Amino acid sequence: MPTFPASRLANIAPFHVMELMARAKALEAEGRDIIHMEVGEPDFPTPEPIIAAARASLESGHVFYTPALGLPELRRAIADFYQTRYGINIPATRIAVTAGASGALLLTLACLVEAGSEWLLSDPGYPCNRHFIRCFEGVPVGMPVGPASNFQPTLAHLEAHWNERSAGALLASPANPTGTMLGGEELAAMAEFVRQRQGQLIVDEIYHGLTYAGDAQTALQFGEDIFVVQSFSKYFNMTGWRLGWLVVPERFARDIEKLAQNLYISPSTPAQHAAIAAFAPTTISILEARRAEFRRRRDFLAPALADLGFRLTARPEGAFYIYADCSALTSNSDRFARDLIESAGVAATPGLDFGTHAPERHLRFAYTTRLERLAEAVDRIRRFLG
Repeated sequence: MPTFPASRLANIAPFHVMELMARAKALEAEGRDIIHMEVGEPDFPTPEPIIAAARASLESGHVFYTPALGLPELRRAIADFYQTRYGINIPATRIAVTAGASGALLLTLACLVEAGSEWLLSDPGYPCNRHFIRCFEGVPVGMPVGPASNFQPTLAHLEAHWNERSAGALLASPANPTGTMLGGEELAAMAEFVRQRQGQLIVDEIYHGLTYAGDAQTALQFGEDIFVVQSFSKYFNMTGWRLGWLVVPERFARDIEKLAQNLYISPSTPAQHAAIAAFAPTTISILEARRAEFRRRRDFLAPALADLGFRLTARPEGAFYIYADCSALTSNSDRFARDLIESAGVAATPGLDFGTHAPERHLRFAYTTRLERLAEAVDRIRRFLG
């Protein structure tokens, strides 16, 4: 006799940050002023050239299905972007435009994960990744990472956790929740390790563009057999448009196309026409100015949190997060976060969302609000701490 819901649901936790945001919205509805530092969404609006391109496409009646892998002109624009920014040649045939970066990850895992196969991920890490693996009956295996490796896995971590059931690894650089990055040598070594064991490497690069000591290196520089996930949400400020892309090893391109055809037919047509303008020089100029502003926010918030008693054991080199050790202030970051929003009107995300490795010691602060609001948040936390 079957039982419902499916047993896999028992291993899929709620996305706690979304529940925290719901509480913040409820408090705002009561008239409270809440400073949002919980959700990883840039506060900048979508750049005007992108909006103008969307408007023009709608007025021209471009509202019908596109090919499952995306508009050919958008795929070519993404390929050109890799040549311009990274100096590497990626054929447009290897690029799949997807329904958000989440759609790219789901396509990749649907293509690769066998029931019972193990996939290595960093802990802490983006929570949905392990749940996506579980949705396809795979087994996510967390690799505890901490200050010794700047909260990134190393070759030694892969060597320690790989076994006969291991099928691959999913890395992220810059990473959520820490903002830390993998260097080129480490990426190359881990790619080769997985390759030698006939496994598959997936690299999440959705925060590329939001790095503060120059551009990050893409994993595509270290082999044509690596899946790379990218997004229009973060650097390009298109969160609600729900558009991303996937760079696919050539031998899997047809498999990914079949999955996209069946799972969602095609990505949003208006979003795709808009995204072509994301790579225009005028748009890139706007985005680079915003990158500089994110750096100013980071450079303000990191020392301010340290002055309050948080320990900054992860070096935030990219994205827009600071993963702060709060153990000198509390023994329970989840309770601390709930008290902080209720008493001080500051929303931050507890480590509970990101894994099982010392979550009670950590809070993630997103610097996705303007500097004066960050300063107000610091003042409120100071008063909250007494």
